[in-house]
Amino acid sequence: MGQTAPVSAFLWITVVSLAAWCWLLLCQGFFWRTDVRLPRRREPEAWPSVCVVVPARDEAAVLPASLPSLLAQDYPGRAEVFLVDDGSTDGTGELARALSERHGGLPLTVGSPGEPPAGWTGKLWAVRHGIALARAREPEYLLLTDADIAHAPDSLRELVAAAHGGGFDVVSQMARLRVESRWERLVVPAFVYFFAQLYPFRWIGRPGSRTAAAAGGCVLLRAGMAEKARIPDAIRHAVIDDVALARAVKGAGGRVWLGLADRVDSVRPYPRLHDLWRMVSRSAYAQLRHNPPLLLGTVAGLALVYLVPPVAVIAGAAAGSAPVAVVGALAWAVMAGTYLPMLRYYRQPLWLAPLLPYTAFLYLLMTVDSAVQHYRGRGAAWKGRTYARPDAVPDEG
Repeated sequence: MGQTAPVSAFLWITVVSLAAWCWLLLCQGFFWRTDVRLPRRREPEAWPSVCVVVPARDEAAVLPASLPSLLAQDYPGRAEVFLVDDGSTDGTGELARALSERHGGLPLTVGSPGEPPAGWTGKLWAVRHGIALARAREPEYLLLTDADIAHAPDSLRELVAAAHGGGFDVVSQMARLRVESRWERLVVPAFVYFFAQLYPFRWIGRPGSRTAAAAGGCVLLRAGMAEKARIPDAIRHAVIDDVALARAVKGAGGRVWLGLADRVDSVRPYPRLHDLWRMVSRSAYAQLRHNPPLLLGTVAGLALVYLVPPVAVIAGAAAGSAPVAVVGALAWAVMAGTYLPMLRYYRQPLWLAPLLPYTAFLYLLMTVDSAVQHYRGRGAAWKGRTYARPDAVPDEG
């Protein structure tokens, strides 16, 4: 009798976990599918002008693999690149000019904004300076892209055609992140999987949907909408700037589209677990709006959804409880099945799918560490600048 009650209670917990996975499978915008790619493209009769804005701080290591791809864009209209060297100490600006002289292509302007004033995150201060430089050219579109993003030669053309054909104010692609090291293979596909679970791509592009998100590495923004939504001033405090940008655009009545990229790639390496840990933990607690109850709910939710199934299989087998083991195995199978498309997208071995609970546990620890660092005064950061206090960096709201 003493063992029956705990087993029965755990069985019900496992049933709830399985029910949660059935709901995620069918009712969360089919987030697990990877077929949301650039929408229908229609080439405009006259190609609009575009200014490309690249915030860059200490990016000399990745610029040789990324900047030439922007300069080499095969775009029928007028296009120009503005790289904002945000206080770099590694010669980023000088290297950018040298790459432009060596490779030619689109015109390049290198600017420097100085230190950001209070209330601005560094990246958005750099973006603001780049947009200010671009406005002198009166572009119809702005392409906001990070310094570690490499674009196929027709990337800009495809983005503009998609925005024109679909009537979107924002067209954003989640760049394919690098997956070469052991830790990158384990952690990176799950990063995109979890993001899509929070912000299902199908919901973002649906008219009338309140779900809003973008991927900061590749955001084509209509310049008129940038002014209407007061981008980036309205989101100057945002650590997770891409989601905040999409919310601001939708709040101003604009239309947003987000999907996976085919030929837009991040060249930034994350060879060690420490590198990936820092990437996630630097902003994870900001995503939860520095809210302790939301943190506790997130930890409990991750444990219920991702950790209970494998624990149920092991505990059920050890206790001789077939129902617990079977229900846990079903939940684990659904979980792994939803992860398979993302592994295929990243061209990774499918045997990684059953390891998703382990990866989720790592993300749980990263999220908790993000909160710990926040309360130690080492909160969200960008390129060496730390935004530790909510009064220094207000929540996104």
